[in-house]
Amino acid sequence: MMIVDLIDGDDFRDRLVALGIRIPEGACPETCARMALRKHAEVGVPGLQELVHELMEQTDVMLPSVRAAIERFLLPGLR
Repeated sequence: MMIVDLIDGDDFRDRLVALGIRIPEGACPETCARMALRKHAEVGVPGLQELVHELMEQTDVMLPSVRAAIERFLLPGLR
């Protein structure tokens, strides 16, 4: 049996925090995406575009709430 590690809201938040974005503990994926986009618009976030690209290549193991947040806020905002 193969166990797949899903990309959930906590994992999404942790990856954004690792890029230097301050996000409150327990924030939902939508809040995480909005805060990441705001930080990127204000001062830029090195690695954010690469992270979003990497995550979108893994949509088969991503929770729908994380995917929806990325598609709604980060994909349009990073173009």
